[in-house]
Amino acid sequence: MGISPDPPERQKKFDEKHNLGFPLLSDEAHEVAEAYGAWGEKKMYGKTVEGIIRSAFLVDESGKILNAWYKISPKKTVPELMVALEKGGE
Repeated sequence: MGISPDPPERQKKFDEKHNLGFPLLSDEAHEVAEAYGAWGEKKMYGKTVEGIIRSAFLVDESGKILNAWYKISPKKTVPELMVALEKGGE
């Protein structure tokens, strides 16, 4: 699943454009992002701002985080997740 602070309407348009094939959840108050350490200060165009820190997490069926990747690029997300899955989540 994907989680972002975008409102559901914006996520729907994004999903329609990219045909993702997995659910997108809205975290407008960024409570989930803060709980996972994916919300905080970052540099954007030379300025320090607060916002989402692009991250990926591998979570097992019981909710245990097996892997976490912070500041991961979109291009590296799937390959990194696949490597972790091949290693059994390690």
